[in-house]
Amino acid sequence: MPTDLTIRTYETAPGLGRHMVLDPRSLAYRRPYDGQPLRATAWEPRLPVLDQRNLIAQGIHTADAYGLESDTGALASCTGNAATTLLSILLTPEQAHAAALNLADAAMAQHFAIGLYADATACDQWSEYTWPTHDVGSSGLGVTKAMRNRGLIDQYGHATTAEELCALLQTGPVLLGMPWHTAFSSPDPDGFIDGDPTWADSPLEGGHEVCVTALETVALDDGTLMPDHTILRFRNSHGTAWGDHGDGRLRLSTYLALRDQVDIIQPRIDSWSTR
Repeated sequence: MPTDLTIRTYETAPGLGRHMVLDPRSLAYRRPYDGQPLRATAWEPRLPVLDQRNLIAQGIHTADAYGLESDTGALASCTGNAATTLLSILLTPEQAHAAALNLADAAMAQHFAIGLYADATACDQWSEYTWPTHDVGSSGLGVTKAMRNRGLIDQYGHATTAEELCALLQTGPVLLGMPWHTAFSSPDPDGFIDGDPTWADSPLEGGHEVCVTALETVALDDGTLMPDHTILRFRNSHGTAWGDHGDGRLRLSTYLALRDQVDIIQPRIDSWSTR
């Protein structure tokens, strides 16, 4: 087991299964903010909203597909789901087809996400458990390594500050791993998970991974970010009935409040700048 990693594990729950794993070697390659202009940006997924919590209702039978004794209704596969959403943006439709990622069928895309989750648990060498034997969750770092092992990406970068996060979103979506409070499971009608000002007092349900798809609003005061008024939008994997048709929002100030339990990774390919 690697000994130089920072690891924080969480109790897994249906639909939640991210653990925080930070690798100092890869963190050294983060992209420091260099003062570039920060503007509102949006990266739209090319697939339907995924749902890791209602598998059987979608016709996903894990017993037959993955050799389990019985079907399970939900998995702690949020890292695989978030990565699949990101790949639907990163890859061209032709590349997605070649990778066996069906962008038109939510159930088939969910199968792809489950497979990526399985790969991620194998890449999480700090843990002795893997899926489908054990549904114990995985990490953003693990699923990013799984994508690279499959040849779907060839590099990735981190962000550790609000400015670095906003700068990454200028060039593409990012994976956001975060602690998930009970209040976040009941967003307001606009999808804000932090609409309740007392969200931090609600119990911690576990860890969760989402794909941030937009820097929806950038608020600046004489060139300085205003976290309370800068808005991130993310795609969740809890179905279209959750949040704003499956999307959620949070203020940059909420990211800052959670930062010591957050990891941000942007998987990339060399030709990103030409897309």
